[in-house]
Amino acid sequence: MMISKELNEMINAQIGHEFEAASQYLQLAAFFDARALKGMAKMFMKQAEEERGHGLKFVKYVMETGGELKVPAVPAGKTGFASAEEAIQYALDWEWEVTRRVNALMDLAIKQNDHLAREFLGWFVSEQLEEVSHTDALLRVVKQAGEKNLLMLEAYLAHD
Repeated sequence: MMISKELNEMINAQIGHEFEAASQYLQLAAFFDARALKGMAKMFMKQAEEERGHGLKFVKYVMETGGELKVPAVPAGKTGFASAEEAIQYALDWEWEVTRRVNALMDLAIKQNDHLAREFLGWFVSEQLEEVSHTDALLRVVKQAGEKNLLMLEAYLAHD
């Protein structure tokens, strides 16, 4: 086995978080679709697919390193946002939490001197920079546009 038990357990938990993120982004897509904001809905559908892909990357890593795969149950995503700003703030908070978790995985890989894991996790560290930066910019645009001008957000996404 090329993966420690502790790292294996943490990655199994991360798999659940990635699939939970996919579920949450589907809820966000539905929230925006119900408001006829098709660009936002499409963006969050794409994010859901991306998060599912991240989970599958972790699954493959566990299997390739001879670890024991245990996919945890995935809780239902949050529904019923009061505003677009609240929905995107929720997504940004989620991305910060994922960043914290990925950093904890990397910290453990470094502590264990696990070069394979460090190489693998490096991609996720870089990906989180992109995710947090993109979601933060989106939130700033929503705040500037205001709830009554969300069509400007659709125009912003069309040029993004």
